[in-house]
Amino acid sequence: IMENDDFVSLVDTNDEWIGKRTGIRKRRLIKDGSNLRDLAAQAAVAALKSAAVDAKDIDLVVLATSSPDDLFGDAAAVAHAVGATSAAAFDLTAACSGFLYGLVTASQFMESGAYKKVLVIGADALTRFVDWEDRGTCILFGDGAGAMVMEAVPSADSSGLLGFSLRSNGAGSCTLQVPFQHNFQELNNVAKTVVDRGTYGKMTMNGPDVYKFAVSEVKFHQ
Repeated sequence: IMENDDFVSLVDTNDEWIGKRTGIRKRRLIKDGSNLRDLAAQAAVAALKSAAVDAKDIDLVVLATSSPDDLFGDAAAVAHAVGATSAAAFDLTAACSGFLYGLVTASQFMESGAYKKVLVIGADALTRFVDWEDRGTCILFGDGAGAMVMEAVPSADSSGLLGFSLRSNGAGSCTLQVPFQHNFQELNNVAKTVVDRGTYGKMTMNGPDVYKFAVSEVKFHQ
């Protein structure tokens, strides 16, 4: 657990400043020896228990994450870890809205009749990409996971998901991002082939623009 007072010696801030502007008093950080798959699996097991569903009866696992342990995806490994051995599994990346996209995606699979029971997980370890000297981002992000089991119903009249409205605006993608930092180098071969040996950098955010977008565009539609 990292409380607001723990930032005082890192950046120019204090508990009152953070609390007034964000409502955050403390955030959770992934512990040494753990990983994103562990967080996702723990949430999945709790969801299965709450729903009284056997993992072997799950048809699909959707893992919404922007910070996987493996860039090739973690969903299949999480499905295996919880015993969902009959399930298809894939990762879905949509940042802060990932769990909602996962929810809607799962509902479409069930609406089509392809699957009956779907495990939807939202998990992130965003502190991996935090610049701890950037006051605008380091106070906001933590690590954690949540999950739910969704089950198909005979008719739309008894559906728990009444509808959805998804939108996106790529014009604002630069306001909150974890950019790939290119590093083109020549290989030590005869052809001197140039390849990109870059890596992902730290999170960057234009706080005022993100705030304006959130309060003006992210709405509940009746």
